[in-house]
Amino acid sequence: MPRFFRILFYVCRFGLAALFLFTAGAKLWILREFAGKIAELLSSMQLNYERWQWPGTLGVIAIEILIALLLTFRRTVRIGAMAAALLLIAFSAFALYYVYILHGEALECGCFGNLIGSQLGVKTALRNLLLLIPAAIVFFGARFKSPSVREGIPRQDRPPLPSSL
Repeated sequence: MPRFFRILFYVCRFGLAALFLFTAGAKLWILREFAGKIAELLSSMQLNYERWQWPGTLGVIAIEILIALLLTFRRTVRIGAMAAALLLIAFSAFALYYVYILHGEALECGCFGNLIGSQLGVKTALRNLLLLIPAAIVFFGARFKSPSVREGIPRQDRPPLPSSL
């Protein structure tokens, strides 16, 4: 892999990991307020928000931390990139669903806590879809080969099978 693409790969990989850790930390910082936003979203979908408010809140935070960890370790980079892409697509789809199907009122998404204000809608969906570019770079830039093949260590051949078979 040329040097420029290797640097781009690592910037996207660890940038996405940092982004997901940052968003999880920002949500933990305003945990009760974020749980209230989740409750509003659940209520707008006619779901029992009292039952699902905290599992939904903690689930989103846990998934973001898990994705950041997956992106950090070499063996799980591709899984982390795929999980990041799926989560970003899900967030974008929900933002558009909330605005255009449910006709929900303007609601702060709480994606970055109170640090960066963002309302659910097209702008949030586009931002999330734009983040698919680094996720794709990480997914397709991760190496397929095992470390032993990459380092030039020859694979030991298996012993031959008995000829009687």
